[in-house]
Amino acid sequence: MLAMGCAIAAGTATSAYSTEKDNPERKEAGMTAVRTAEVPKKMVFAGQTVDFSREDFYERMDREIVAFTFMHTNSVLALKRSGIYFPVVEPILKEMGLPDDLKYLMVIESNLDPTAKSSAGAAGLWQLMTATARSQGLEVNSNIDERYHVEKATRAACKLLKSYYEEYGDWLTVAAAYNAGKNGIDRRLAEQRQASAADLWMTEETMRYMFRMMAAKMMFENPQAFGFDVPEKSRYSRKPPRETVTVTSTVKDLVEFAGQHGVSYAQLKRANLWLRESSLQDESGRTYRVVIPAE
Repeated sequence: MLAMGCAIAAGTATSAYSTEKDNPERKEAGMTAVRTAEVPKKMVFAGQTVDFSREDFYERMDREIVAFTFMHTNSVLALKRSGIYFPVVEPILKEMGLPDDLKYLMVIESNLDPTAKSSAGAAGLWQLMTATARSQGLEVNSNIDERYHVEKATRAACKLLKSYYEEYGDWLTVAAAYNAGKNGIDRRLAEQRQASAADLWMTEETMRYMFRMMAAKMMFENPQAFGFDVPEKSRYSRKPPRETVTVTSTVKDLVEFAGQHGVSYAQLKRANLWLRESSLQDESGRTYRVVIPAE
């Protein structure tokens, strides 16, 4: 999985972490014409406490806070899109026994754009590579690509993350493995004799990835601290589907199929991004559930 490199603004302290307002060394470090959030002294992420009193941790986190703060378009769009995708993803994380904070990994992977595809070929909200998706039971071909199926892709990502945590016992290392590949992280942990990926020297993207994920949590928990006023009523939402049609055979013409169910082809495709062509080729006799949107 490759991060999309999207920058999302970060927020300031909530009950999950404490600030450094009383640290004169940090406060007197310099003057600037703009205000950014302070790096928290400590932060709880996925049940783990991360201490930013280490100079390298402080600077790495500060970089992401600054970067996230000023990429306004991505930040606002992510906040708006969360109204659609968080309500879908959060119950799945809970059901599968994973920390709710892992939804922020999805945020930095795709900026909550379900159509996202990287130059390396990773696709969907969770930016799964083809081989990885197939290994987790998803169908990926030119006609059907379940990496774009929000529920199925989330379950696939959860299975992968859970298996990594069973081995590492550290969510920052899990995130690094998700981004850079497990084999590469395993090799670096062995070569550099470390237990956590946070202590590794590796590619800049992966070194930033772990801290970007934590900064995303800060921004979503308190966007107002950085001037982002995106109230709940302005966030996107989806009405419950009018119906869900069970399909057990090939649908040769999805345009006609859409019309038969009272929606346009565009509406049908938007609600079922995993349908990649104008037909549904069910050559293996699988069962599919096609959503018919309310509108």
